[in-house]
This record gives sequence, structure tokens and C-alpha cells, in this order.
Amino acid sequence: MLVLTRKIGEEILIDGEIVLKVSEIQGNRVKLCVEAPRSRRILRGEVAERSGAVPAAQPNAVSRRESRSDDAVSGSTFINAQ
Repeated sequence: MLVLTRKIGEEILIDGEIVLKVSEIQGNRVKLCVEAPRSRRILRGEVAERSGAVPAAQPNAVSRRESRSDDAVSGSTFINAQ
């Protein structure tokens, strides 16, 4: 898992076609804007797990940890926003 820190207005680009932008932070809530092709299905994690769209995370899964500058980030990104 790659963990990033972003400020309001900053973006994360995934695979050259998906953009996540932090639009607002209030207390412990983060509002994210997602720009992606219509062919990409976008679901909140808890909705995907309930519907069976994606398997639940495995508790013993191996994590991938990388150190990179904010300017050159690629790979999988997980953002937990409530």
C-alpha cells in the first residue's frame, strides 16, 4: 500500500487516467473528487464489500511500501475517507 499526504486542491494521478483531488477537509472527514473514464466503476470500499464487487482485504496480505517524491508517484493507492 502506498500512503500519501495531500493538501486541499492537490491531486493524485493513477494510471494516467484517474485523478483524485482533495476538495475539502472538515474535522475527520475528507471530501475527494474523482475524475475517471465512464468505463471505470467507482465504489466506496464498504459498498463494494457489501455487494461482493471486490473481495474483502485479507488480514495477512503482504503490503508494498515505497518512498517516492510527491512529483513522481505511481502504483496502487488506497485512501480511507469517511
